[in-house]
Amino acid sequence: MSSTAVVTVDDRQKKRVALASAVGTSVEWYDYHVYSIASALVIGRIFFPAVSPLAGTMAAFATFAVGFIARPLGGILAGHLADRIGRKKVMVATLTLMGAATTLIGLLPTYAQIGATAPVLLVALRLLQGLSAGGEWGSAALMAVEHAPRDQRGRFGNFVQLGTPAGMFLANVVLLGATFMLSDEQFTSWGWRIPFLLSAVMVVIGFIIRARVDESPVFQALERNSTLERIPLAELLRTQKLKVILAVLSFIGNNAVGYIFLAFMTAYGTSALKLDRNLMLNVMLVGCVTWFGSMVYFARLSDRVGRHRVFFLGYGLLAVWAFPFFALFNTGNPGLILLAVVVLTFGLAATYGPQAALFAELFPARVRASGVSLAYAVGACLGGGFSPLIATALFGATGTVYAVAVFMVAFSIVSFVAIAAMRRIPNSFATTDAS
Repeated sequence: MSSTAVVTVDDRQKKRVALASAVGTSVEWYDYHVYSIASALVIGRIFFPAVSPLAGTMAAFATFAVGFIARPLGGILAGHLADRIGRKKVMVATLTLMGAATTLIGLLPTYAQIGATAPVLLVALRLLQGLSAGGEWGSAALMAVEHAPRDQRGRFGNFVQLGTPAGMFLANVVLLGATFMLSDEQFTSWGWRIPFLLSAVMVVIGFIIRARVDESPVFQALERNSTLERIPLAELLRTQKLKVILAVLSFIGNNAVGYIFLAFMTAYGTSALKLDRNLMLNVMLVGCVTWFGSMVYFARLSDRVGRHRVFFLGYGLLAVWAFPFFALFNTGNPGLILLAVVVLTFGLAATYGPQAALFAELFPARVRASGVSLAYAVGACLGGGFSPLIATALFGATGTVYAVAVFMVAFSIVSFVAIAAMRRIPNSFATTDAS
């Protein structure tokens, strides 16, 4: 498709695609966050029981990181396919793969039942989750953004981003319900499986919704004009290498801070501060709500004032708030802990809500899926995959959680600088790309 091709999409289809992106991605991230939270609560005890509690938690977070290691490969494969056969087909396939892997984790025998084979199988299923998550985002993001009006790409792309707090909210609700209704012994014995098995039902719902949407009009135009790239990744790395690097660096700050919030803080609160597990889950629930709501605001704001300004605001807040965040958390006061989490979610929202539009506008249409998928997957791997493990190690080595705050500040600054460099790059969408 030439850069001046006109794409027209009716309002009903735009809304249908936005819903499919939001619902499908919510299911994907429900699956991923169930494992994230379970890593802090129970995975270490039932799959790595022969080590100390701290070592068990680190081992659980290591299996969490394994899923992120597979993300770049998932991003490469899915991006290539989305540029070759279409965004929609890949979006449906990744949802199915994630649901299957998560359901199988719920059926997995524990260490007590089959010994060392259990963690090996767990790692294998985490790899499948990682492949799916690495490929899911790019196709869903482009389906939303490439259907959007030119002045609402931030708003429509945000529907994909909303899946993260929505999925996390669902995961927390299900886990909170399980821990409320079951004793600790019951939850550790079999109750932890329930959230994983529920994924099967949610995947069916997401599959039905996604199957009803039309293919991206941008991809349809590429296909119609016979301008599809034969090897999109090779063309991407030959002509867009700097953009990929900047996109990766622009994302690592959000992921590093985000997964410290999502995974490390649950373990830190319950183990180090001896806070009630249900209190931690409830705090996370409120954080999901404020994250969700503020993402809507910041995504729409980016349509008015520009993506880069919103990202500057968000990364500035994440860097400034890192030390007060832990200071308030360490008081053990529920109200102050809630304040710490709510303010942090504002920074996460500003650096995540407009991201789909930011990445889509960075790469030309013929290699766009490969570009956004690779950048997102590598950024998630480098920024988020190891952050809970690193945070746990830093806390264990120094005895102070403020070492983790330094880590958060450093990654936020790196992403701030990357966003500043991206300001010089023109928008890859022509003004007539969408109506």
